[in-house]
Amino acid sequence: MRVRRVTLVAVSLALAGGTLAGVGPALAAPASSAYADIVPAPVTATATAGVTFTLRPDTVISTDTPAVGEYLAAVLRRSTGFALPVRPAGAGTPNGIALLLSGAPAATADEGYQLDVTGKAVVLRARKAAGLFEGVQTLRQLLPPAIEAPTVQHGQWTVPGGHVLDFPRFPYRGAMLDVSRHFFTVAQVERYIDQVARYKVNRFHLHLSDDQGWRIAINGWERLATFGGGTQVGDPNHGGFYTQADYRALVTYAAARFITVVPEIDMPGHTNAALASYAQLNCNGVAPPRYTGTDVGFSSLCVSKDVTYQFLDDVLGQLAALTPGAYLHIGGDEAQSTTPADYAMFINKAQAIVAKHGKAVQGWHDVVHATPLPSTVAQFWDTTTSDAAVAAAAQHGTKLVLSPANHAYLDMKYTAQTPLGQDWAGLTDVKKAYGWNPGAYLSGVPSSAVLGVEAPLWTETILTSANIEFMAFPRLPAIAELGWSPQSTHAWGAFKLRLAAQGPRWKAAGMTYYHSTQVPWPAGA
Repeated sequence: MRVRRVTLVAVSLALAGGTLAGVGPALAAPASSAYADIVPAPVTATATAGVTFTLRPDTVISTDTPAVGEYLAAVLRRSTGFALPVRPAGAGTPNGIALLLSGAPAATADEGYQLDVTGKAVVLRARKAAGLFEGVQTLRQLLPPAIEAPTVQHGQWTVPGGHVLDFPRFPYRGAMLDVSRHFFTVAQVERYIDQVARYKVNRFHLHLSDDQGWRIAINGWERLATFGGGTQVGDPNHGGFYTQADYRALVTYAAARFITVVPEIDMPGHTNAALASYAQLNCNGVAPPRYTGTDVGFSSLCVSKDVTYQFLDDVLGQLAALTPGAYLHIGGDEAQSTTPADYAMFINKAQAIVAKHGKAVQGWHDVVHATPLPSTVAQFWDTTTSDAAVAAAAQHGTKLVLSPANHAYLDMKYTAQTPLGQDWAGLTDVKKAYGWNPGAYLSGVPSSAVLGVEAPLWTETILTSANIEFMAFPRLPAIAELGWSPQSTHAWGAFKLRLAAQGPRWKAAGMTYYHSTQVPWPAGA
């Protein structure tokens, strides 16, 4: 799926300090061109010349969706210092922001919105709360960059007048974080969730198990976490895991940002942490040592043992009970130690167990070599644009999420000199990340079979939040735009200018990002 063979490189400690991007707020008055700078690009966006709305100390947020109103208020309060009370819809003042579940066109559906800015008010309308939330992300980009600062700034908080009508191209727009190769705390994961939410991502795929570490506590199988979670790449003495309460907290945090968590337990390969924890999961009854390297394909659950399927039932059952979303990801990639027949048998049994617990399967596209259930979603990760088995599955009804490694994998190096990352799928600067059409990428696969896109970040070389940010930005917004915006808006020349306008916002927020030479960043960004 992604690693083949990786030589672990020395990680630049400078990245942990954020020095590659710089920090500190930048306050600049927005202009009508702000409507041309929105990422992802809206369906339509029109500025109104000579009109400006100003956020003031007496501004009130009125809404019939208090959760979204409080989210917006929290974002704006920290940088403006204004009180910004949140009141029921209809209780605003002449200088106000209204977030309303009424009056939005039918085209906005579940996640779209309509935004109107006049000299007296900002009015955001949607049919569902998720649409209001996505509209709030657009409103943030119409305010000065310093609105993203974590501390109070001084200046005039103006929004140019205009109109936006917007809704997504694809229903699935994902980001994935591998917490198995290196462990990341709840706070670190929440930080990344907040960052991807800005770009209208609505799925967060959490890779919870692999050869190097098991990261979720399972009742009755405690050693999975306490022993199997005790290592990570390059470190036999440190790792970590989430309690079930931790996991619930992440799910709740993401849901408050209208993001659904998709948890992954990779199987039957990528399972050394589990095999080391419980000898009975091995065909020979002998537990291997824990593993801190990066090679792949050597491990496998014993697919012929009944205990293996009791293990799956317990793990997937508990994860299903903790996960409100529809999908459990069962991996299924790089099972090189399992015969094709055994692999197909195992995946079919795993699908039945997931269905028993009321969920649908998501898996890497290798699962099409079993017999996908009608509800199973295959996630394409290869570097080709043609796969006969995937195309055949799609023609028989299997839906796809596209994550081609040579475009969408955020752990690929930008250039040969990038201090982090891998290059087995090639070098991927931001233009390459943006330069493909998900609706027409795989031969023999119609656009109607594509649920959307996902940008995975594998963490063989990733140790800190600053490392995550450096590899994800600016490429994550590129993938997010491919998932959200109409194909007609996809043009590199325009996108790189819109992306450049995000740089001052990331700097104001204290984020680390890669200053790609392909993007004309503003001076000082």
